Amino acid sequence: MPYSSPVAEFRFILDQVVPLAPVAACPRFAEATPETVEAILTEAGRLCDQVMAPLQRPGDLHPARLENGVVRTSPGFAAGYKAIAEGGWVGVAAAPEYGGMGLPQAINMAVNDMMSGACLSLQLNPLLTQGQIEALEHHASDAIKDLYLPKLISGEWSGTMNLTEPQAGSDVGALRTKAEPQADGSYRITGQKIYISWGDSDVVENVCHLVLARLPGAAEGTRGISLFMVPKFLPDAAGKPGVPNDLKVVSLEHKMGLHGSPTCVMAFEGATGWMVGAPHKGMAAMFTMMNNARLAVGIQGIGVAEAATQKAVDYARDRQQMGAIIDHADVRRMLATMKAEVFAARAIAMACAVSLDMARGVKPEAAAEWQARAALLTPIAKAYGTDIGCSVAEMGVQVHGGMGFIEETGAAQFYRDVRVTAIYEGTNGIQAMDLVGRKMMDDGAAAFRLLAEVEEAAASARATLPDLADSVWQAAEALREATEWLLGQPAQERFAGAVPYLRAFARVLGAHFHLKAALVGDGARKALAAVYIQRLLPQYAAALAEARAGSAGLYALSAEDLGA
Repeated sequence: MPYSSPVAEFRFILDQVVPLAPVAACPRFAEATPETVEAILTEAGRLCDQVMAPLQRPGDLHPARLENGVVRTSPGFAAGYKAIAEGGWVGVAAAPEYGGMGLPQAINMAVNDMMSGACLSLQLNPLLTQGQIEALEHHASDAIKDLYLPKLISGEWSGTMNLTEPQAGSDVGALRTKAEPQADGSYRITGQKIYISWGDSDVVENVCHLVLARLPGAAEGTRGISLFMVPKFLPDAAGKPGVPNDLKVVSLEHKMGLHGSPTCVMAFEGATGWMVGAPHKGMAAMFTMMNNARLAVGIQGIGVAEAATQKAVDYARDRQQMGAIIDHADVRRMLATMKAEVFAARAIAMACAVSLDMARGVKPEAAAEWQARAALLTPIAKAYGTDIGCSVAEMGVQVHGGMGFIEETGAAQFYRDVRVTAIYEGTNGIQAMDLVGRKMMDDGAAAFRLLAEVEEAAASARATLPDLADSVWQAAEALREATEWLLGQPAQERFAGAVPYLRAFARVLGAHFHLKAALVGDGARKALAAVYIQRLLPQYAAALAEARAGSAGLYALSAEDLGA
């Protein structure tokens, strides 16, 4: 059976588990009525199932290629992208005054989830454009907004982000790309960028690059970085693509997966660009795009995990080995784990998206707490969503047995495609460091508020589901105590345990949302919650033990010891 978009699952989550109703009650999102949301999810699901999913294998078997300086996309991608653009799916959450739908990010992320499950290589294109749209909405001049936003939102043009250089990966401040001011107010951009997803293609009229570069005399490090809009073709007086800019695709990367997504090495050779935001404040503007992208990348992991689960279940139903293998205990364990992980990660991501929407929709005096919650949940949603994308896809290969190792089944492609999501837009280790560092600069206030809600909900559920509820309460209390301990530690000790701490937090939140689903759902929801809470939640204890272990043991092994 081919991929089927989980429309009913989103309907359940947004109705019962992470309600969208408070968002729709905000005047800003009054258009997000139940009828509108139902229509959006249904139509998006149809696009994913009928248009995008059939492109999954062709994109892998026939990668994007560079011909005479132009990137040629995989068979069918141009038509698939056209359907995305003409359906308005690039601008689901974009501002209506520039042609967007103005709907909540929660709906946008639900659409991105389904698109990721259908064809991740193609979905990556509108994802990047959406991030650029948000950065321009927040930081660009009116002139840039008026010119670029309608084209990006309509899908006529696409957007990229250019951060990484050969010597500047996670250390963005080490970049060397230069921006020289010109008499007409523009800038000449010179330098090389790598890992530029969809850096060029034949599916749009123009590709718009947001490029980080350094002005003459700017300070070293991230404080001296500015952001520039550098289009492939310079817009003419009518706003149409005009003469080519002085930039080019040097080469395409040969990757483990995502073959249909062209990952470019870009050379800017005195290209014309225009500043976005204030001088030397490029990182602030780029972080607007990156924070959007971090949640969206977590969603990518979840979407692929959904597709891998569907494929594994279908195979297990059909494969006969002393009966259908779906009846074997270990196969049933894997499938139940996969489904439970997907629900938990999806609910966390939706909670993050709803928090972002509430921060934008409520009155300013109430927005701060919602913004703090969204900030706290973003690294968890990104890291957990992509971690389970990798683990669920790998488990899907295992369910297939030997056939999972054979490329023709398509099971391995899910793992190859999703693996990079745990790396790009900030590695998951960086997400964990962000959680225990910057996101705890409020002395843990946002974390403690969230954990208090988890404990309160678990206490209320004890009368109905006592065993499950008590396990969730105990886990939340242990995480609260670990958070108090964490706040008393210096940075080195926090960072040494950051990844297991984030995993423990994700386990507790996943259990919380499963418990909520069990309280309002049918017998299958209760059974799935029991799988998660009884089998997966206990991992929090081991994770917290590791988080408290400190850094000394890690540094007791020298670099020479590790290499021996």
